[in-house]
This record gives sequence, structure tokens and C-alpha cells, in this order.
Amino acid sequence: MSAYILIPLAAWALAQLIKLLIDWVTRRRLDLSRLAAMGGMPSSHTALVASLTTVVGTKQGVQSPLFAICAIFSAVVMYDATGIRRAAGQQAQVLNRILDDVFHRHGIREERLRELIGHTPVEVLVGGILGVVVAILLLKR
Repeated sequence: MSAYILIPLAAWALAQLIKLLIDWVTRRRLDLSRLAAMGGMPSSHTALVASLTTVVGTKQGVQSPLFAICAIFSAVVMYDATGIRRAAGQQAQVLNRILDDVFHRHGIREERLRELIGHTPVEVLVGGILGVVVAILLLKR
């Protein structure tokens, strides 16, 4: 496989591993489901697209059409992570509180919504930095 695939996958995997380790340190338990979960520090989606954009910029040049496509794609992913998905997560928190307050007191069973589906701007920033650093380090090899 080429660097265009392997390096972004490595950045994504490292971000997911960091999430697992942060969760393990803060909660004192190893939850392997974090490896496949969305949300949290750092943003693995951002690490993936930032590393891809870095690889393309390094190999094709920042003036190439492919770099422009990757840069715009990365911006959309990062905007989505901090905007739309974060707002959906905040709405899920409110709805889950309503479920706790109203339905559970009356014995009605309702499935809770996933709350951690978006990212804070810091989580996206760290994911972006991670993606660029991983790409630069692996391209030097």
C-alpha cells in the first residue's frame, strides 16, 4: 500500500490509541470500545485527514489540485467535528437528562442517546497537529 493510505491510517490508529490511554488514565479502567468510538481527545478523523493532506502536499506540492481537494475536504471534516456533530452530542445530553427526569421516574424504559459524537475545538486542533506530525515523521523514513 502507498503512503497515501498507510500514513493516514497510522495517524488515525495512533489517535484512537491515545483516546484509549487517556480514558484508561482518567477513569482507571480499560475500555476497548473506545478504539471504535467517536468523539474525545484527540480527534482521529482530523488526524486522518490532516495527515492525508500533509502527505499530498509533500508529495504532490501545495499548488496541486489534489492538495486543494484534500485541504478543502479536511476543512469540512474539522468543521463537521466541531460544529454539527458537537451540537448533536449536546442535544443528546439534554434529551438524556429529560429521559432521566421524566421517563425513568415513571418506569418507562427508553434507550439513551450517544452523547460523545463531536469534538471540542481543542480536540480537533490536537488531532490536526497529530496528523501532520505523524505524516512528517513517517515521510522521513
